[in-house]
Amino acid sequence: MGRKRKRFLVKIVWYVSVLLMAVIFIMPIYWMVLMSFKPISEMYVVPTPWFPRPPFQISNYIEAWTQYPFPTYFKNTVTVVALATLGNVMSSSVTAFGFARIKFPGRNFLFVVLISTMMLPYQVKIIPLFLLYKSIGWLNSLWPLIVPAFFAAASPFFVFLMRQFFLSIPEELADAARIDGCGYFNIYLRIFLPLTKPAMVTVALFSFMDNWNDFFMPLIYINSNQYKTLSLGLAGMTGQYVSEWHIIMAASVITVLPCVIVFLLAQKHFVEGIAASGIKG
Repeated sequence: MGRKRKRFLVKIVWYVSVLLMAVIFIMPIYWMVLMSFKPISEMYVVPTPWFPRPPFQISNYIEAWTQYPFPTYFKNTVTVVALATLGNVMSSSVTAFGFARIKFPGRNFLFVVLISTMMLPYQVKIIPLFLLYKSIGWLNSLWPLIVPAFFAAASPFFVFLMRQFFLSIPEELADAARIDGCGYFNIYLRIFLPLTKPAMVTVALFSFMDNWNDFFMPLIYINSNQYKTLSLGLAGMTGQYVSEWHIIMAASVITVLPCVIVFLLAQKHFVEGIAASGIKG
């Protein structure tokens, strides 16, 4: 009975600790949502109530959408995220298949070189990339945010993730396809891609989150409202002297909401992809 009681107390302490950590992580999001429904007159009330009091200020969301060029920011972000995610999935899967299933001289060395680029921070490459995009006239456009995703060298982690998943697929499936006359492209397209749905969803989800929340790259390459993304436009809503925090909080909720929805919808495949790619290697 003493051991059972001790285990029970350990579980209680563990669950309480996890609950407290969850509350700590959720609190900023809850505070943001709470502030988004308040009028400007209640933003600085002390002590601030922890629960919303009617009437709710729905007009904050309307003003965030109409008072600022928020639809343009949203359209630019959706364009960048959709094309960049497509490019990352395509380029990383093709490159990973080559490293996992095609035997050629220097394969392992090239893979190590590709993975080693993960140790280089993006800030090291920003100056030569800026000069390159300036020379071809891509500054102040969405091209620097989209085109690199179609080259696997820009996302070596995705190549590593897909390669680990490809290595977990039995070689007998590829051998059977070769007997039927399939080449490497048909093996990749008809055998491997249908089996890598969890890994592809994982790559797509990572790419979606990275591009949706990216602030640094748009800050470097974009300087007009016509091409700003949500993260850059949201930062520009903060004034030098006066900031309409009730509208900024509403805009922040609109910005965060798609990420939450996408993650909840793809959570099952995301966990499967991470687990499957980490089992074998």
